[in-house]
Amino acid sequence: MNLNLVLSDESEDLEQGILEISNDLHIEWNKDGLSVIVERTGHGIEVECSGKGGRIACSSKIHFYRALGLFVEAHRESNPFKINELPQFSSVGAMFDLSRNAVLKLDSMKQMIRHMALMGMDRLLLYMEDTYEIPGRPYFGYFRGRYSHADMKQMDDYADLFGIEVVPVIQTLGHLQQALKWNTNPEIHDTGDILMAGHPETYEFIEQMIKHASAPFRSKRIHLGMDEAEQAGLGHYLKLNGYRDRFDIMTAHLNTVIEIASAYGLEPMIWSDMYFKFASKHGEYYDLETQLPGDVQANMPKNVNYVYWDYYHDTAEHYRSMIQKHQGLGLRKVFAGGIWTFVGININYDKTFITTNAAMQACKEEGVEEVFATLWGDNGTETDYFTGLPGLQLYAEHAYASTVHMDKVKKRFQVCTGASYDSFMDLSLMDQIPGVRHPNVIPSNPSKMLLWQDILAGLFDKHTEGLDIAEYYRNLKVVMEMNGSADERWEFIFEMPGKLCDVLSLKADLGVKLKHCYDSLDKDGLSQIANDLLPELYLRVESLRLAHRKQWYRSYRPLGWEVLDVRYGGLLARIHTAIWRISEFINGRVAAIEELEEERLYFFPNYKEENRFAVVNSYARIFSGSMHP
Repeated sequence: MNLNLVLSDESEDLEQGILEISNDLHIEWNKDGLSVIVERTGHGIEVECSGKGGRIACSSKIHFYRALGLFVEAHRESNPFKINELPQFSSVGAMFDLSRNAVLKLDSMKQMIRHMALMGMDRLLLYMEDTYEIPGRPYFGYFRGRYSHADMKQMDDYADLFGIEVVPVIQTLGHLQQALKWNTNPEIHDTGDILMAGHPETYEFIEQMIKHASAPFRSKRIHLGMDEAEQAGLGHYLKLNGYRDRFDIMTAHLNTVIEIASAYGLEPMIWSDMYFKFASKHGEYYDLETQLPGDVQANMPKNVNYVYWDYYHDTAEHYRSMIQKHQGLGLRKVFAGGIWTFVGININYDKTFITTNAAMQACKEEGVEEVFATLWGDNGTETDYFTGLPGLQLYAEHAYASTVHMDKVKKRFQVCTGASYDSFMDLSLMDQIPGVRHPNVIPSNPSKMLLWQDILAGLFDKHTEGLDIAEYYRNLKVVMEMNGSADERWEFIFEMPGKLCDVLSLKADLGVKLKHCYDSLDKDGLSQIANDLLPELYLRVESLRLAHRKQWYRSYRPLGWEVLDVRYGGLLARIHTAIWRISEFINGRVAAIEELEEERLYFFPNYKEENRFAVVNSYARIFSGSMHP
């Protein structure tokens, strides 16, 4: 498609961004193309075409790039057309977890920025516990794939082409295990992952973090974390100072950290959960009966944004209630939802869409000003962040319409990413196996459980009995292969789950077969498992490992992959051991296989038949019933 974009003097700053994004939109900018006048105006987005020419009117850079995508989409479908959109929030963004082994490569981040630009998302948040450099602290982010100042400056410059603000998200109280594990400054440790509040050297460290995390970026916003620090004041702090009310600890610490941030001209935000947890009788964030004590609320710093984060609930009523509890706190109303990349080895769109639709409805009704979606990488970032793009599209469409229609989300996704929406939706099928309740909103993650569980001591074998999971994955493998072959740009997304289907079509019920053959003294069956099925499984697991490695190195920096390599290596080693153990028994060199003597129990003591697979997201718990590194 050829376009002659006619820029006004005040729109000349769009030129470089247009050139960067042209390939994504499959357009060429030249004088022979359809004339489209671009002008800055008012509030919102106006896109129209009469057939002879077009017009794009918007108030900001980021609105222009969304408008450009809208123009291209509409022109391909019909002519003439006129589109008007009104932003529902002052900001809509995406936050990527760069602290759980996976650090996005700069090229990957640039690709993500272009997708976000076409969606109209204006804020990119980088969650970095220790994955950025602090001069003079060589162990901070050591062998963690950390970004340099130059890396972050390059990211910021690129995002600025499209009007996207890059905001660092760091931690200044808890979640600092990776930084503290080197024990370079033991005096600043309260617990293994929480800083010692009130200690002068703690604030020297925090100042260094704030200074070097914020320096590369144009933004004056910074997220200071401070979530999930329930043990603050209960470790070394308690030994040194005795018990102190944790509201007082939190508020005093927050005031000091805000002073540091303010000295650098920064506007800080923190996660809001700690105040609500301290106030709850049950220590819960989402306790709807909780009311912040008046004196606590009065003493909470006002020159900070308290971010309400919630990825779990399915009703707008719940979100409205929690938003109302944040009324009057801080400078602005800010909400953070979640795209479910963080439970298992595959994304869950059921949970993502149900929670997002409920949350966004409530945010609009309650006048929330800023929203962003979080993509976490819990337990090693086994799920590629690019699978979260449909979730980002959903956030974007909510940000520009009071009511969202899924057919529009689907069309916009194709324009903003060049990918098939339906193909991406198929990724959720990896965990919608027989025995999982639909929609999958627990959310169950059986593909992770069935991949990593041990052959000889399958902790989830009891859950697979009587289910034809193997056939399910055989059929799904065909779907993944078709999706991957349909578009080579996105093949890396589908090749790995296709290989996983191949593994699980053999492995999902192999433990059940093994146990049955052993209990019935079927040595022919055992021989087939040891001589045929397990060697074949070894080859399939190795093929999966290579596909997963290829996907990782395409999206992320190398450091961090070693964690998953070791998981695959452990699985391959255990297949070898299973072959050896079965062979020893068949040949009479051992009288029994003790691992197979053990009765199979349900992993979940409160097992319910209507949903055989709940959720376990810890590799260590899935792989073994024993303690291990």
